[in-house]
Amino acid sequence: MATPREPWNIRPAKKPVSVTASIKAEVETRAKNFIEKILKPKWIPPQKKDEPFNYITDIGVKWYRNNFYVFLIYACPNPTALSPTSETMFARMEPLAGGRFALYAMRYTGKEWVGVLDALSLDECLMAIRDNEWFEL
Repeated sequence: MATPREPWNIRPAKKPVSVTASIKAEVETRAKNFIEKILKPKWIPPQKKDEPFNYITDIGVKWYRNNFYVFLIYACPNPTALSPTSETMFARMEPLAGGRFALYAMRYTGKEWVGVLDALSLDECLMAIRDNEWFEL
């Protein structure tokens, strides 16, 4: 069972480890499948014509350095927007020893990560992203 963490404690319980290419490929494949089947139907509403505000159009994943990120892509329909889309990091999984992960959520400020849960399996991380209140949109 996952160990709850205090919101102000942003360090993992164990030291992060390096990740092999095979583990990266497995994590990415399973996360993409989870996103397509569960998160996109739940979080991406049908697109509306003439929507004046930013709205989520896609959910993606990627490895950056040694961490695995889940990000949201927003459409920016305003004609004065700098870009037609923007990308926002949403969740971070930091690999730990034994195939476990520390799960982080981006604070509402968009400037720092908050440690949510420690020592989770990949499936537990994905279910926490689906169910935990830190990841509500």
